[in-house]
Amino acid sequence: MKIKAFFVGRQRRNGELVLVVLGGLVTTGAYVLASLGRLASIPADIVPFLVVVLGLLVAAHIATRFLAAEADGLLLPLAGLLNGLGYVFIARLDEGLAARQAVWIFLGIGLYIATLWFVRRSRDLQTYRYTFLLIGMGLLAMPMLPVIGQTVNGSRIWVKLGPVNFQPGEFAKLALAIFFAGYLVDKRELFKVGTWKLGPLRLPEPKHAAPLLLAWGASLLVMIAQKDLGTSLLFFMLFLVVLWVGSERLGFLITGIVLFMGGAFVAWTRFDHVQVRVDGWLHPWDDPLGKSYQVVEAQFGLASGGLTGSGPGRGYPQRVPFAETDFIFATIGEELGLLGGTAVLMAFVLMVGSGLRAALGATTPFAKLLATGLTALLGIQAFIIIAGVIRVLPLTGVTLPFVSYGGSSLLANYALLALLVRISDEQVDRAVDAPKRSQRRVKATL
Repeated sequence: MKIKAFFVGRQRRNGELVLVVLGGLVTTGAYVLASLGRLASIPADIVPFLVVVLGLLVAAHIATRFLAAEADGLLLPLAGLLNGLGYVFIARLDEGLAARQAVWIFLGIGLYIATLWFVRRSRDLQTYRYTFLLIGMGLLAMPMLPVIGQTVNGSRIWVKLGPVNFQPGEFAKLALAIFFAGYLVDKRELFKVGTWKLGPLRLPEPKHAAPLLLAWGASLLVMIAQKDLGTSLLFFMLFLVVLWVGSERLGFLITGIVLFMGGAFVAWTRFDHVQVRVDGWLHPWDDPLGKSYQVVEAQFGLASGGLTGSGPGRGYPQRVPFAETDFIFATIGEELGLLGGTAVLMAFVLMVGSGLRAALGATTPFAKLLATGLTALLGIQAFIIIAGVIRVLPLTGVTLPFVSYGGSSLLANYALLALLVRISDEQVDRAVDAPKRSQRRVKATL
């Protein structure tokens, strides 16, 4: 069986290497096309660019080959492709930001490798679930502290430590995902059965649900105080998905959706900044040069892109404020068209599918819940921002994972990716050893 696992792992890693090289070539080709469209010349640094792109991706691949040899072969190439395309469009918008993003990509790959090195077994994280709870709550509260807390664009979600600015909430979501998964595994039977009746609902005893509700409620209150509704929605959905999967009770999901709808209505009636976002979503043409300027310009850009786009470097995405962060998908849609935007969507769909496959094949209940929560974070965050750009939902201001400009988001997502790769690596042992275990069960029965 070990020999079979070896060949399974080698086949996956060889396929991953091919996809990594293809992703690097696609990124380099997009970089050349963007330069031709903008400057009508091939960039002078094209060879160093290709070497660096392939070097970083191959370094991550080599680390995966040695540290997670049987992991899914799609996760890393898809993340690398999205990250590469994001860098190309950031460079097309602002070369100064692109230089900073290159540093963050280098650090992100380093964090990916470090996470795989230190987290050799996903179940070890369960032991430190309360430590991760404290870390997560501390990170969420950091922007509220005087001196180091910073308010940017109306949201107090930044921390400044010397020359470094970062968003601690990006890392808090990982810590709370680990806590939610670890706590629900311990109490899953209590949540499944429910011994405390509240009307038609059967709930666990308050003393058992209190730590979970405290973490969830405090995270939402802090996010509301910081006026960061996108992250608040993300935490709520993380909590709801993990609770639903951990308890296997549909009633929790339905109740959570009802509570979300009620909370959304209260937020709309009570908070001015929420009303601005909703009005810009429902009635963008009432103030196209003011509050709805971003949304309107993004719609013009997407419309002008059509099916195949105006071509890399040949559009006008700089007309949209914060095009490199909140509206990077509008930039892609304008210059690559519907086909390019669909390709990005499919990349996220494939990543979510790989994450859920890792969850289904996880060897422990904790790994199953953690993989589900991490995949939900990735997929829901991508959905929220893309839906905001195309006006399916009100704009919330979260970043598009691996694509948007931002160091905090990129580092956190590479750590998330490493955890999914680790869980995916662990499931192969069970798949390979399953026939042997089945034979043992039959013999024991006889």
